[in-house]
Amino acid sequence: MPLTDTVTALPARQTLPAEERFATELAFLAAHDDGPRPPGWLLTPRAVITFVCGSGGEALKLPEATEQLPDELVIAPKFVGERALVERCVVTLAGERGLLLVGEPGTAKSMLSELLSTAVCGTSALTVQGTAGTTEDALRYGWNYALLLAQGPTPQALVDSPVLAAMRAGKVARIEEITRCLPEVQDALVSILSDRRMSVPELSGSDDAQVAAAPGFTVIATANLRDRGVSEMSAALKRRFNFETVHPIADVEAETELVKRQATAAVARAGAAFDVDDAVLDVLVTVFRDLRAGRSAEGWDVERPGTVMSTAEAVQVAVSLGVAAAYLPGGDSLDLVPGHLLGVVRKDDPSDHARLLGYWDGPVRRRAEDGSATWRRLWDLRENLR
Repeated sequence: MPLTDTVTALPARQTLPAEERFATELAFLAAHDDGPRPPGWLLTPRAVITFVCGSGGEALKLPEATEQLPDELVIAPKFVGERALVERCVVTLAGERGLLLVGEPGTAKSMLSELLSTAVCGTSALTVQGTAGTTEDALRYGWNYALLLAQGPTPQALVDSPVLAAMRAGKVARIEEITRCLPEVQDALVSILSDRRMSVPELSGSDDAQVAAAPGFTVIATANLRDRGVSEMSAALKRRFNFETVHPIADVEAETELVKRQATAAVARAGAAFDVDDAVLDVLVTVFRDLRAGRSAEGWDVERPGTVMSTAEAVQVAVSLGVAAAYLPGGDSLDLVPGHLLGVVRKDDPSDHARLLGYWDGPVRRRAEDGSATWRRLWDLRENLR
């Protein structure tokens, strides 16, 4: 195939938002469950939970057949975690209260935020990315300065923030990494979440000087526990959120399956098939879980590295192994694991290198001595950590 044909055949976007990826499931669930919905909701609360957690392998059936939708559909689980957590999140949102998802980096807080907002209001796009440079305009409004100079402060010159757009439409606004925003920026949310309206002083004297939130409006924010103290939230703002902690995946088989599924999808986007042996994935996930917990599955103590050994990091290593196997064949994927692990643990603290070596001299060596051929090979690769 000519190079020009290859380029034009590439997809226009690397990834799709949840509302597009799962459009069929959303439409199916809206038709499947016609129970009561909170104001402005796309799905019933029960259907939102099913969308996020899946239907448990059961094929749901439509009460009436339609040409646009399948008669029955299995809803795949998208978030691997406690169903009770998702239920509490949905109840919080149904009560139009702010929801704050906290946890270690890489525990799928942003993904859960995206899934919840998509299922509740049909869009995950009304998002503010919190940084030290985020200004109050990102949570309130800005101005089209060309129109402002030509007309003065008018409703036409006003530029809605994602939060203000969500207020007008009765949708969910998402704020990522809220504790990375400066406290004075965060506190712009206090009156929004309590009074459910936003003042526009520049339009004082007109009907547009106050924007009231439409029914259904609420906010989902995320915060990393590692960022605690970066920009501590005020007590007033904390009171306006329900806090829910997203923990690492408890079940090893569920985590391994998630790593494989997400790595397979990522390698497919890179134009290749995922061809990494399951035994290598088992070793990879086991190492991450041991180092994350500070204790092996056998009960042996492990010195935890300072960096976060998250599931998201495990996925990225699995993706690297898959891409290498596809485009640089000729070796064993297991041989690449130590080098990638070293890249992960060196991110925050150089002394984590010694902790990784200590892990090799502990659980890896002991498993090798117990007769595991895979762990024996991994032990033999210790020199690759130098």
